[in-house]
Amino acid sequence: MIIAHNTLDLFGKMVFEKATIQPPFQKPNPMPDEACFLYIVEGETSSISEVEEIRAMEKDAILMKCGRFLSKMFPSQPGKKYEAVAIHLYPEVLRKVYEKDPPSFLTNQREQPPERSMVKIKTDELLQKYFDSLLFYFENPELVNEELMILKLKELMLLLEKTRNAPVMHEILSGLFSPKSYSFREIIEAHLYSNLSIEQLAPLTNLSVSSFKREFKRIFNDTPARYMRNEKLKKASNLLLLTDKNISEIAFECGFNDLSGFSNTFKDRYSLSPTDYRLRK
Repeated sequence: MIIAHNTLDLFGKMVFEKATIQPPFQKPNPMPDEACFLYIVEGETSSISEVEEIRAMEKDAILMKCGRFLSKMFPSQPGKKYEAVAIHLYPEVLRKVYEKDPPSFLTNQREQPPERSMVKIKTDELLQKYFDSLLFYFENPELVNEELMILKLKELMLLLEKTRNAPVMHEILSGLFSPKSYSFREIIEAHLYSNLSIEQLAPLTNLSVSSFKREFKRIFNDTPARYMRNEKLKKASNLLLLTDKNISEIAFECGFNDLSGFSNTFKDRYSLSPTDYRLRK
């Protein structure tokens, strides 16, 4: 449930956004023509792209280039809220902001987009002070004007460009508005063990649930639920035989919600409990 939502617009676009949410909460987050810098004020988030997943905690930040994402929000402690600030980066807005002196990442965009679509940043003191100032302006919107927002946007880009402890972030900046295309099969295989539902996977493939099921059947010749369950069980059986990991670790790694559910599903498939399967094989 969304408790509060505040925005500050620049050149007709929502550039600065603050949301306070009662977690758990999730929503699809398609960004076909924008990038985003997300700062977690309170709580935790899982940002899921077509082929990646990043978990971020309080005071962490995530830089996401254009693409399709699923956002899942969690409390850091039971009963606590989730709060985050997002800065939306549109190429047309940045070109207006940097009309006379564009930064290198705008003028030297890569022809081949980077493999990574997002990166987690451990914020330093400068970035934390930057977001503290934004929180002040959200609380006092009467102080905000176009000139101030331009300065705050330029300040963020300067801070990101000067960060030296995350080379992959610079790679993403140079391909910020160059989306990478992934095939349906690549997206499915990247999330086989992610414990995502069909309703969560479908937006990552840019399909409705019904179209997703038809495409899945065409490519894998099986239903999504049966195929993904069998792949998880196949991986679990290999881990039972080839590693010393305990049963709980294996269940979690293979994308099962709980140990009892994993044990029951495994026994239905192999006619043995995970423990007996390991001992007898």
